[in-house]
Amino acid sequence: MKDGMRALAALALAVPSALAFAQAYPNKTIRLVLPYPPGGGSDTIARPLVQKLSESLGQQVIVDNRGGAGGNVGMEQVARAAPDGYTLVLALTAQLAVNPALFRKLPYDPVKDYEPVIFLGNGAYLLTVHPSLPARNVKELIALAKARPGQITYASSGNGSGAHLCTELLNLMAGIKLVHIPYKGGGPALVDLLAGQVQILFATPVASTQHIQSGRIRALAVSTAKRTVGLPDLPTVAEAGVPGYDSGVWYGVLAPAGTPREIINKLNGELNRVLNQPDYRNLLVQNGIDPAGGPPEELSKFIKSELVKWAKVVKDARVTVD
Repeated sequence: MKDGMRALAALALAVPSALAFAQAYPNKTIRLVLPYPPGGGSDTIARPLVQKLSESLGQQVIVDNRGGAGGNVGMEQVARAAPDGYTLVLALTAQLAVNPALFRKLPYDPVKDYEPVIFLGNGAYLLTVHPSLPARNVKELIALAKARPGQITYASSGNGSGAHLCTELLNLMAGIKLVHIPYKGGGPALVDLLAGQVQILFATPVASTQHIQSGRIRALAVSTAKRTVGLPDLPTVAEAGVPGYDSGVWYGVLAPAGTPREIINKLNGELNRVLNQPDYRNLLVQNGIDPAGGPPEELSKFIKSELVKWAKVVKDARVTVD
């Protein structure tokens, strides 16, 4: 009985203490780790985000680029950080759903080591082809690939990259065999698509839209389950001939496991407010990302479903990293 009373007393003291801690938060700089080197596409999303979050919280929020090992370096750093709300991470599909299947020894667990804060958005890739390829839609591309097994090439920004996995998912679901040509980055892959050295690329809207408009490459479909806000007339791969196909790059903000729920809720509320600001929503749409938002549970649920999906793709397609 005495032990029970002591436990109750300790709990009674802990609750006000946790509330006071959350109410005082934040009282110093918050670090948003980006697990990529500076200058990448993720910076375009992260830097305006921290500026708006700084204004909303009344405390400075900075981007801390920590690239390396496909994002594993930055993810491990956040997993080991103090769970006090002052270290966060902006992670992508690769870190949260693909790397666990790609790397034998991953230095973090995407479910156990983090507290989801918010699902920022889901970005589509565009299924693009060189004009010399006689396919004007997805069904024609699949028919052509079946008629020429192992002869049509596709580019990617490297083994295990989003473009690589998008195409391998298409291979598996459509029953075709497009030949992979990996590059060291999306830029060189797009250059060779434009030159006709390769025939297919799942490209980002930001990098490819100007070339689609000029007719140098042809867009057949978007990779996500729903049409993207920025390109409402372009069908999805699923609509165009591969039912159930869904692939893209999505973004989530997470904190170290054990971060107090009061702080998670506060950050979630402020980030939802940022997502609802027209200028930031427009920025995401211009970068091919459909804004998401909602409670932390939305991101948690999505991560778990994506882990199952991409583990199967990596295994069935025998994807390996360099």
